Amino acid sequence: MISIDWYLALSAILFCIGIVGVLIRKNAIVIFMCVELMLNAVNLSLVSFSSHYGNVDGQILVFFSLAIAAAEAVVGLAIIIAIFRNNFSVDITQINLLRW
Repeated sequence: MISIDWYLALSAILFCIGIVGVLIRKNAIVIFMCVELMLNAVNLSLVSFSSHYGNVDGQILVFFSLAIAAAEAVVGLAIIIAIFRNNFSVDITQINLLRW
C-alpha cells in the first residue's frame, strides 16, 4: 500500500506546477488549465487524507468541489470565448477590458 506521504508529495508537485503556470503563461486557456490543475491537486490531498483517516467527509467535499469546478469551467470558457470574439486573441497582455 502506498503511504499518504507519496500522495501529498504528488499533490504538492501538481499544485506548484499550477502556480508556476499561472504566473508565467500569457495564454488565457493555459492559465485556466493551470487553475484547474491546482484545484485537482487540492482534491487529491483531500481524498488522500479522507482515505488515510477512514472518513468519507473529504470525498464528499471533493464531489462538491468537482461540481463547482464544472460550473466554473463553463463560465470561464464562455468568458474566454467572448474575449476571443472581440479581440481575436486570448493573450492576456493584449486584453484591456477596463480601459475606456
